[in-house]
Amino acid sequence: QVQVVESGGGLVQPGGSLRLSCAASGPGIVFSIDAAGWYRQVSAKQRDLVASITKGGSENYADSVKGRFTISRDNAKSTVYLQMNSLKPEDTALYYCAADLSAPMIEYREVWGQGTLVTVSS
Repeated sequence: QVQVVESGGGLVQPGGSLRLSCAASGPGIVFSIDAAGWYRQVSAKQRDLVASITKGGSENYADSVKGRFTISRDNAKSTVYLQMNSLKPEDTALYYCAADLSAPMIEYREVWGQGTLVTVSS
């Protein structure tokens, strides 16, 4: 089963930091993450884009996280990260990763993970 799995969420105090990971995997296949985005969702509200990275490495951030969050990619580990610094209570959400994956002779578009919960509270 081709999937991406998020990890790294948890409870952190305001002003603290977390690093989320999004790892791609498949049965007997090593995937490259071509492009990826981190999204977050609060309750039943819409899922909002937080940060994204293109195949060429261009980064894009929501205004609310600019200067605090950084998206990066480790191709050797088929993993995308979201470094979150100076966290605020309003960053509390379920964070999802969505990625375009590729391997020789095969591609998958918008593979979504199950999410990892980030709670910012004192």
